[in-house]
Amino acid sequence: MKKILLLLLVIAATISACKKNDDDEDNSVTCDSTYTPIVFAHGLLASGDTYANQVMRFTSNNYCGSLLFAFDWNTLAQGTDNNVLLDAYIDGVLQKTGASQVNLVGHSAGGGLGYGYLSDAARAAKVKHYVHVGSGVQSGSAGPNGEVPTLNIWSPDDLVVQGGDITGATNVSIAGKDHYEIATCAEAFDAMYKFFNENNAPSTTQILNQSDVEICGRVVTLGENAPKPNTTVKVFEVNPATGERLSATANFSFGVNAEGYWNAIKIKAGIPYEFEVNSNETGDRIVHYYREGFTHSNPLVYLRLLPPSGSFAGNLLSSLPKNDAQSVVVVFTANQAVISGRDELKVADNVLSIPDFAAADKTTIAMFLYDNGNSNTDMTSANVLFSSFPFLEAVDIFFPTVTPQPIQCRFNGRNLFVRNWKSDSEGVTIAIFD
Repeated sequence: MKKILLLLLVIAATISACKKNDDDEDNSVTCDSTYTPIVFAHGLLASGDTYANQVMRFTSNNYCGSLLFAFDWNTLAQGTDNNVLLDAYIDGVLQKTGASQVNLVGHSAGGGLGYGYLSDAARAAKVKHYVHVGSGVQSGSAGPNGEVPTLNIWSPDDLVVQGGDITGATNVSIAGKDHYEIATCAEAFDAMYKFFNENNAPSTTQILNQSDVEICGRVVTLGENAPKPNTTVKVFEVNPATGERLSATANFSFGVNAEGYWNAIKIKAGIPYEFEVNSNETGDRIVHYYREGFTHSNPLVYLRLLPPSGSFAGNLLSSLPKNDAQSVVVVFTANQAVISGRDELKVADNVLSIPDFAAADKTTIAMFLYDNGNSNTDMTSANVLFSSFPFLEAVDIFFPTVTPQPIQCRFNGRNLFVRNWKSDSEGVTIAIFD
């Protein structure tokens, strides 16, 4: 069984930079294939799209997208040897790219994984540079003898993991960044780029706009990153002022492969889209993703399905209502937390960026919004278990479904409109602010 698993992981590594159109050539106008490949490892409850903005910044600086890889792992699995899984993945990347080494980046729990992986000399030899982001302080640089050049990026305003300087490492402290933002911000990219490239500065820390935009990615279960190979996805262009589909016929319709990856589609730049995701498995719920307009090709567009009951994440989400009288709406701020006093989040005129739901030490990036049973908006915590976890919050808001209508989500001056889908027969709605 282990040999089969390793083989599947190697295969997954060869396709993780999702297949593009035009015979799998890179979508960049120009790109440099001589850079060292980069493998990114995410943190607790996260997925590879943690690094979507950083990947787009690297491709904005002439990196070929075929050199950038996201390692998805189940951070909730107990007893799994993730060092073995990461090693198989890196071997697959080396085989695919022909490189002799990779650069490795680990955020939060991914940082703990990175240090554990690099504690073995044979594995450490496969890594040219290591970047430790928003993760715990270590006794020295990575590697059994501290031989792997290490960049340690941390924020004094990270209230989830207490960071600090690491002896022997290159240390970069970036103030004002929350635990998730420290991995996604432009300042962290600047430090990584310089570290990988002999202290040469990038030409830009911005994500450059492109007129021709391709997106691709993966469908996995929330929290566990398990693929659902029977999944189908329909993509609809929507009215930016209402979230309504412009046509009853999908602009794109496709399936995923055995590892959940879907091939690139060419979309209109700057136009919002809805992604309807259906696992086609009995008991699973359809999920409707609403995304802001894409302005740069993005290979890490992840579409998460709700995990099955019986798993940790599935049990956590089992309380979400299945009730056609109301909608269930999730707001996900993909690159930073919602912090009371710093940020503004409002959904259907309900202000959610208040200390009860968005305290700085909560680091809330996903808010689950639904009514707890009285068909009223109480603006109280809807789930004690959610409230006990970092990153997650549940708020009692009632979205009626008697009449189809838009729900306005507003985050730091940006608007995203979603539909009030019936939460049982039609599915769950997720609004993503990139």
